[in-house]
Amino acid sequence: MTDSTGTTYSSSEARRIQQVSFGTISELQYVKLQGTEGAVGTVAGAAIGGIAGSSVGGGRGSDIAAILGGVAGGVLGNMAEKELTTQQGIEMTIRLDSGKYISVVQEVDPKAPLQVGDSVKILTRGNTTRVVRVR
Repeated sequence: MTDSTGTTYSSSEARRIQQVSFGTISELQYVKLQGTEGAVGTVAGAAIGGIAGSSVGGGRGSDIAAILGGVAGGVLGNMAEKELTTQQGIEMTIRLDSGKYISVVQEVDPKAPLQVGDSVKILTRGNTTRVVRVR
């Protein structure tokens, strides 16, 4: 699972120049960051469903049950992965010191909660932007 809070960096982001802006949070709204739909949940679910289905009946009935169990397990596994990787996010409207407004969405960091009125630093590199409280 990836951490997309404002205080977590990947090792490839270390020692890279970022553009810095300063501002004040003028509005916050909690949002849901959708989880990932990947092969892990699908494959695991299909394997479990196929094994469970193969124990039903005998002969061709067992083969058909294994296939149906695998398909159903794959669908359920994919849904479970998406739900397990869903995160609580926060949409911040920020008034930059220049007077311009921007909006940034990132994962909520319970160790560094942000509030309306907080002075923040906005760090941008390429398509990645993070917001952290100015200390």
